[in-house]
Amino acid sequence: MLKYLLAARLLGLSLLAAAQPQATAPAPAATTVPINAPADVVADSANQLTLELSNGGRVVIQLRPDAAPQTVQRMKSLASQGFYNGLIFHRVIPGFMAQGGDPKGDGSGGSPLPDLKAEFNSLPHLRGSVAAARAESPDSANSQFYIMFVPRGSLNGKYTVFGRVIQGMTFVDQIAPGEPPAEPTRIVRASVGAAAQPSPEAPAPGRPGTADQVPEATPQPQR
Repeated sequence: MLKYLLAARLLGLSLLAAAQPQATAPAPAATTVPINAPADVVADSANQLTLELSNGGRVVIQLRPDAAPQTVQRMKSLASQGFYNGLIFHRVIPGFMAQGGDPKGDGSGGSPLPDLKAEFNSLPHLRGSVAAARAESPDSANSQFYIMFVPRGSLNGKYTVFGRVIQGMTFVDQIAPGEPPAEPTRIVRASVGAAAQPSPEAPAPGRPGTADQVPEATPQPQR
């Protein structure tokens, strides 16, 4: 528990630093990041995770077993067991990410399964990237995950990225903010592959992330 408290304190300091005005050179020009069906994501329905959210949205994540096989298998297994159904997004930071997958709802919990070995890979933290949250140890990811609102290159190679949102990013943008949120957004149902029965109409695209929206400080997703 101490490591989680220390991580939370460090996060608060990082966010405070990010909020301070910068008396430096002007920010670089914004760089738009594509979010819908990115060219580097190949559709594979057997490895798609669908999250039906309490805000009415349906989010489809293309999983990447080629990059993080054990993490993808864990997500698919837990989703198939109904583990994620009813869980909240307990840590949602605008301009950064939305974190969920904790049965305790406070960032300290996980599944009964053993923690996972890190599968750090070359997949970057882009808008819509999905990665495994963890504590200080690289090998402490379990069931928690986070979805990026904007790119964050400083996290690359430090967390296991295992997928990317290919549909419904606009609903990710609408996940209630807070740590925890006053009225948190829940995962009503998580399903994999054919069990997801995707809706015939794709949601409207979300707003594009831009490089100048990313704070200088780097709060790290923690389990």
